[in-house]
Amino acid sequence: MANHPYREGIEENATLVCTTGNEVDGYRIDRHLGIVRGIIVRTPSIGKAFIGAFRSLGGGNVKEYVEVCEMARHEAHELMVKHAKSLMADAIIGLRYDATEFMQGATEVLAYGTAVQLTRKV
Repeated sequence: MANHPYREGIEENATLVCTTGNEVDGYRIDRHLGIVRGIIVRTPSIGKAFIGAFRSLGGGNVKEYVEVCEMARHEAHELMVKHAKSLMADAIIGLRYDATEFMQGATEVLAYGTAVQLTRKV
């Protein structure tokens, strides 16, 4: 699991530009297609939950929980990109993440932004 790109914070942007900004340098936004999102609900496996709970007694960063959160963020991002591609988007602007624990041990991770179509500025 440690060799997956999401562990390094890298998301694939080869076919679709994703930015937290409201514009894409060198491009004009021709059309706003709407909000796109990806939602994942994650719970740690029984093993990760047990080890994580034990490690949390000592305080500090709990890598087992970090792995669960990173995987959820990555999967939510991938679903959001898939949603944008289905709308024929060239980019997602205003990209954000949100997470909410809605029941004991279950966390929703939401990736969202605005899908747009672009034209290169001349």
